[in-house]
Amino acid sequence: MYKSGAKQYQQVNVTSEVLDADPHRLIQLLMEAALTRMSQAKGAIERKEMDTKANLLGRVMEIIQTLQGSLDHSAGGELAQNLDNLYDYMNRRLLEATSQNDQAMIDEVMGLLLEVKQGWDGIRQEYLQSQNGTTASSAVSAVSDARLESHISV
Repeated sequence: MYKSGAKQYQQVNVTSEVLDADPHRLIQLLMEAALTRMSQAKGAIERKEMDTKANLLGRVMEIIQTLQGSLDHSAGGELAQNLDNLYDYMNRRLLEATSQNDQAMIDEVMGLLLEVKQGWDGIRQEYLQSQNGTTASSAVSAVSDARLESHISV
């Protein structure tokens, strides 16, 4: 019963965060969800739960496709094309990781996505500062990055 209640609370919390999020934050949420699911997939591999692993990595690939689809090539130019290529590479590596149960490949994609996320976090920080001149969310971003980095085994 506790797990059910905790899961419901978590779902309400996530839903309210998404509803309140600006476009920059939505991208962060997608990246955070992908990183979390990759970490969970690594655990599923260790536990030999292959259906769970496949479902989690499938969801990550969907998230990466969503990120890829959100790129504005006309405004982003070469950067957007480079990200498009990187997202494509990430999905190919995750497909390989799924078929080979390779945690190192998942770690590789987690590292790449974390780098992109850190860049995006910097852009978001600039955006927030331009909107209200504050740096209050920098501490939240630093805590979030530390939490996400702990999911990557080095």
